[in-house]
Amino acid sequence: MWVSTTSQPVVAGTNSHRPTVRVWTLVSLIIGSTIGTGIFALPQNAGSVAGPGAMLIGWAIAGVGMLSIAFVFHILAVRKPHLDSGVYSYVRAGLGDFVGFASAWGYWLGSVIAQVGYATLFFSTIGHYVPLFNDEHRWIQAVAVSLMTWVIYFALTRGIRQAAVLNMVTTVAKLLPIAAFILLVAFLGFSWDTFTLDVWAREGSVGSTMDQVKGIMLFTVWAFIGVEGASVYSKQARTRSDVGKATVFGFFTVLALLVTVATLSYGVLTQEELAALPDNSMASVLEAVVGPWGGALISLGLCLSVLGAYVSWQMLCAEPIALMATDGLLPKKLGAVNDQGATVWAQLVSTVVIQISVIIFFVNETTYVSMVQLATMMYMLPYVFSAIYLLLLTTRGRGVAHPQAGIRFDDSGPEISARTNGKHRLVALIATVYSLWLFYAADVTYVLFGALLVIPGLVPYVWTRKATGDRVFNPVEWVIVALVLIGGGFAIYGLSTGSLSL
Repeated sequence: MWVSTTSQPVVAGTNSHRPTVRVWTLVSLIIGSTIGTGIFALPQNAGSVAGPGAMLIGWAIAGVGMLSIAFVFHILAVRKPHLDSGVYSYVRAGLGDFVGFASAWGYWLGSVIAQVGYATLFFSTIGHYVPLFNDEHRWIQAVAVSLMTWVIYFALTRGIRQAAVLNMVTTVAKLLPIAAFILLVAFLGFSWDTFTLDVWAREGSVGSTMDQVKGIMLFTVWAFIGVEGASVYSKQARTRSDVGKATVFGFFTVLALLVTVATLSYGVLTQEELAALPDNSMASVLEAVVGPWGGALISLGLCLSVLGAYVSWQMLCAEPIALMATDGLLPKKLGAVNDQGATVWAQLVSTVVIQISVIIFFVNETTYVSMVQLATMMYMLPYVFSAIYLLLLTTRGRGVAHPQAGIRFDDSGPEISARTNGKHRLVALIATVYSLWLFYAADVTYVLFGALLVIPGLVPYVWTRKATGDRVFNPVEWVIVALVLIGGGFAIYGLSTGSLSL
């Protein structure tokens, strides 16, 4: 999650704004930003890679891992309150300009890919009831997605923001159908015999238990995207302790919803039956329990939820671009705002890239699941690098980057006791190990394509660095660039030979 914040230093005693955001507002922010499309597609996503036993193990690991990542951002917000240019500012301050740039670039492209995934799920769900938009008419879907994207773009350039009414409607649209699903399936459709029929999916084609746990990992991350929301807004919270309370309560609320939906689904349909469901699989599960009206209820909630998410995320999609431009990592023009206060150039670039992605994905008939996996890989970049930065802070007292223009000092911040620092180190270690394990668990295809997507960003980055007279890469960054180029090269080779595809 990215927010627009001032890049000017905050001088003690001069800030007249009194933080007023309450703990329950922060909780609702976490739930609202995290519960999106992922939960509606969760039954099929989980069933495609794991049986019920491995699914529960995967969620247990994800629960510990993602909570540690959420606390990484909370801890960094406390230790580095002056770094307020979104979560990427932590990476940049601690690990240098290029790593910070790569993190923001990855998060931006992850948001772009997610936009196409949202729209695909939206129109395929409508297509179940309006055949014109079903998967047999993919080019009609592509045109519809494109039109919706540009309509939203022109609205956003006029300063239109997601209103509180829209946010309330979409939040209710998410939670009411989910609550109905849980109650109806739990009392009318769940069968213990179905759930335990093949707990470890021995008769399926999803591999060993370890393969299944690895397979479900990226889907759990996708379902948790946005869990850092309360920490991002920690400056506006009444107290820093409220951020911690909101993070714990909001996280476990989201975790309970996700695990309950996934578990109940395995009690209605078998793993192989779940794997064969369409993208809006929660609707299909409820339809199997109560009939067509149940599927229609979930589909309506999904469409409203996705539409609201599409508008808000297209708005937020431009934030990493605008922030990097403001911080001097991209051409300054991309951070410019028009008379209505909209980042018009950043919005334009994001919308054009969304349009290009629509064409590429629809030409290649890329599935929603593949988009999710690739987007999650890109989202992981700021997560893993932020965890590494906190680990460096707690072990050596600072990151590896030196203070540079536009970055406030890495060693500034409140005094931290040895005991508190030890707790922070444990959180950082868990988050780092978990994040790196996710890259190991991921399909190598998505890792290579992720590297390929970073390469185009080198062009504006290098051009901007040369224009400002700054050193382009330091020795460590040259190593990282080399690894990215090698990974991208393998991706290009795989595409040319047909051994890799989306």
